[in-house]
Amino acid sequence: MQEKLSVVVPCYNEQEALPIFYEEIAKVAASMNELEWEFVFVNDGSKDNTLDIVQTLRKHDNRVHYISFSRNFGKEAAIYAGLKKAKGEYVVLMDADLQDPPSLLGEMYYTIRKEGYDCVATRRVTREGEPLIRSFFAKCFYHLINQISKTEFVDGARDFRLMKRQMVDAILELTEYNRFTKGIFSWVGFKVKWLEYVNVQRVAGETKWSFWKLLLYSFEGIVAFTTAPLALASVFGFVFCFIALLLIILIILRTILFGDPTTGWPSLVCIISLIGGVQLFCIGILGQYLARTYLETKNRPIFIVKEEE
Repeated sequence: MQEKLSVVVPCYNEQEALPIFYEEIAKVAASMNELEWEFVFVNDGSKDNTLDIVQTLRKHDNRVHYISFSRNFGKEAAIYAGLKKAKGEYVVLMDADLQDPPSLLGEMYYTIRKEGYDCVATRRVTREGEPLIRSFFAKCFYHLINQISKTEFVDGARDFRLMKRQMVDAILELTEYNRFTKGIFSWVGFKVKWLEYVNVQRVAGETKWSFWKLLLYSFEGIVAFTTAPLALASVFGFVFCFIALLLIILIILRTILFGDPTTGWPSLVCIISLIGGVQLFCIGILGQYLARTYLETKNRPIFIVKEEE
């Protein structure tokens, strides 16, 4: 009996890229005919003809399956839904824009079979074609989060990875509403081999990840996988209490030795503003963790399916 490989593809407004992607992945499937293949497309509330194209592919190829959300729930929800629907002994997660080259699938599969890995993941060794400011902040994010989190984050890591069923099932056990898949992949463990490749440009369409969205996404990762910001708020509190104690002692000594001058109100205003800003900053940190706790306690579904096949 043939083993099955499930290809999970989250899609949001990918009508230009989907036909090209399907043609390329079908070629790879034909060259690896020792496997049974299935293609799971997750339509994440696309506003273009993405769903129509997937439905057309389904009519001509019974290996194609799809899930269509009732609205846009985000890529994290689409990844979870696709992994949940996938039935294969092996599951590969990849984007439809061909920035995840299908030509690597053969090497990834044979690496798992011959070398005993549970997962073969990919990382870009270059960021050619990306804006310099985005590349700079991405490197800063990976450096920062690896300093403050116990979970390892690999710089340049893509969602593109081939996993055994055991690892997929472990990921599906993590049903949290606020998801940061890059961290979840690392947190579940298992034996992973990293496959490096040069950055590839989108084959068609435009990226859905603006700088602002990536910045917010990085905050999600920090809050999801470390409590260091909470400790930072405590440190701020301790430091300012210590400074305040020193200043009280200094004022007492100054009053005893030199009298009680009343000058210095501009500096006093600056100090009050600084302390107020630090307090609001620390409250903001607490608010981020509290907000995510609030969302988790609602126990809302990660996604809602409108139709699937």
